[in-house]
Amino acid sequence: MTTKARLAELDRRHHALKQQLEEALKHKSLDDLEIVELKRQKLHLKDEIERLTHG
Repeated sequence: MTTKARLAELDRRHHALKQQLEEALKHKSLDDLEIVELKRQKLHLKDEIERLTHG
């Protein structure tokens, strides 16, 4: 997989997690531990995107 394709996939997954997290916070459909896990996953993806784009 090329770096560009990897970045596109990471960005797609990050966006999907962002939407899922926003919905969970609106409707309180998930417990706090699940929300923390979504935030952790989102941050991990953001860090990987940063690493790939800046070195």
